[in-house]
Amino acid sequence: MSTTNQNELLYRIALSMVPNIGSILIKNLIAYSGSAEEVFKASKAKLLKIPLVGEERAEAIVKADVMGKAEEELKYITDNGIQPIFFTDTAYPERLKQCLDAPALMYFNGNANLNHPKIIAVVGTRRATDYGKDATKRLIKDLAPYNPLIISGLAYGIDIAAHNAALENNLPTIAVLGGSLKEIYPQQHIKAAKQMMTNGGLLSEYTTFDEMHPKNFPERNRIVAGMCDALIIVESTVDGGAVITANLAHGYNRDVFAVPGRSLDKASAGCNMLIKGNKAALIETGNDLIDAMMWEENANTKPRKQAQRELFLSLNDEEQRIYDLLNEKGELEIDVLTIASGLSSGTLASTLLEMEMNSLIVSLPGKRYRLS
Repeated sequence: MSTTNQNELLYRIALSMVPNIGSILIKNLIAYSGSAEEVFKASKAKLLKIPLVGEERAEAIVKADVMGKAEEELKYITDNGIQPIFFTDTAYPERLKQCLDAPALMYFNGNANLNHPKIIAVVGTRRATDYGKDATKRLIKDLAPYNPLIISGLAYGIDIAAHNAALENNLPTIAVLGGSLKEIYPQQHIKAAKQMMTNGGLLSEYTTFDEMHPKNFPERNRIVAGMCDALIIVESTVDGGAVITANLAHGYNRDVFAVPGRSLDKASAGCNMLIKGNKAALIETGNDLIDAMMWEENANTKPRKQAQRELFLSLNDEEQRIYDLLNEKGELEIDVLTIASGLSSGTLASTLLEMEMNSLIVSLPGKRYRLS
């Protein structure tokens, strides 16, 4: 890393330590100032011209005394081989970047690709039953042939069952922590955490100066929900943290699945509620998820078929525009299609429907589309 980059990294860490400056504002400050260093060099008057800053936050930035802490943090992550990931870095999870409240800066210790082609989150109650643990183990074993990255929170119960099942099946697995990478919590899972660093890793938005606090765990759930293609809930009470994660994932337009339980079983009441409320699709095995995500079909897709169709199709302007985009990119979400095609939402929706009815495209989970 060059001196310039090292210097900018120091300011990025420092910016994340300024009180009352959240991730959304940090991104806004960078967008207007160009770099974290320039944010600290800016006068109060200049900062006040930036949207969302305001008097109190401008004052906090100008008077911030955080460089000493930032230098300590930089030394710690350098000495321990921890990778800082800023939202502008290519290593930053692209799926998470789509979420407005995604962290501006995270710390990663491991070797996994945070932009792995298939990422599945598995979460659930800390007080898992044998039924829940067994269901988790079977689900991940079913998914193993497709080599997904498994993400969870290293907590007791379903989380650690998911991590262990991934390790047993030689799948990469990442734990998103509710505290810094310096102190693994809970300590009983340190052995698993060390294994994960050789096939997966540990991820956190917290510095070594951030205290462990109950609010950290609901906060970290947004990272779990935002990083995945699909979220699986295995056992949760109605008010459990897994239900919070499911609601976040639903809000991020992720596919949400839940394993059902007995009607009077409190451990599965949250899963049953999500299924009844149409916020989660019911799955019993990993094969149910494979079918829903169309992994098998995608694996068997033959490019030759697309090339042959291209010779004989007669498309209107809107259809041709969408066809060309999907032919180039493979799969696209509807939001990306809207921007890239330049079509209005209504025109795009009707065109996609017509193309799907004519078997030209296939609708995928998460409002994604590809050529059939």
